[in-house]
Amino acid sequence: MLKILVIGATSAIAHETARLFAADGAELFIVGRNPDKLKIVQDDLKVRGAQRVETYTTDLAALDQHQALIDAALASLGSLDAVLIAHGTLGDQGQAQASVEETLQQLNTNFLSVVSLLTPLANYFEQQKRGCIAVISSVAGDRGRQSNYVYGTAKAGVTTFMQGLRNRLSKVGVTVLTVKPGFVDTPMTADAPKNPLFAKPHQVGKAIYKGMKQGQDVIYVPWFWWPIMKLIIHIPEFIFKKMGL
Repeated sequence: MLKILVIGATSAIAHETARLFAADGAELFIVGRNPDKLKIVQDDLKVRGAQRVETYTTDLAALDQHQALIDAALASLGSLDAVLIAHGTLGDQGQAQASVEETLQQLNTNFLSVVSLLTPLANYFEQQKRGCIAVISSVAGDRGRQSNYVYGTAKAGVTTFMQGLRNRLSKVGVTVLTVKPGFVDTPMTADAPKNPLFAKPHQVGKAIYKGMKQGQDVIYVPWFWWPIMKLIIHIPEFIFKKMGL
């Protein structure tokens, strides 16, 4: 029976992923900022077959609270087989350009808070010599674009940090999965004009579930973002800077 810590569990993608583990009868420790939303997710996961679902409310931007969160998860479940880190905010590029405070807040939420969680979790799994760490990054981290380079910078940092963890923890049998979604139709992108490239949360959740179960390293979701981003990465800079991406 898997024991899984889900951080940012009220996000649409994390919820969809947790539903699939619930159907396996997993024990889940779910973390979020809004207790009412957490309760809805908890009730849903129980109905879907989870053996046990415990909730924990915290502001993940408060880095000094992270160790207490991890300690609570371990005290509740006894051990961990896997962790999914799925919290984050899309942020507003224009506001970040106009405000150092806004920029730092976005970097804290989308990068530093992830590193703050991953560091003790990596040490735990390394000592345990088994398990899976999965983190939602983004295709936005593959190349800086004028439309969202603050968010992209944070995700690029997450991706690089995960690469290093994967290289380190593979030596002891711990899998490290980096998830790179493209556009996903969630509340976070509610105001964005939709197009055929948008995926549904259940599609991304299913890919994460399979990736974690199969011990994959990096997944682009949907798959077609892999060739798209390879093309974008290799556009020469003198051409790229003239584009409106």
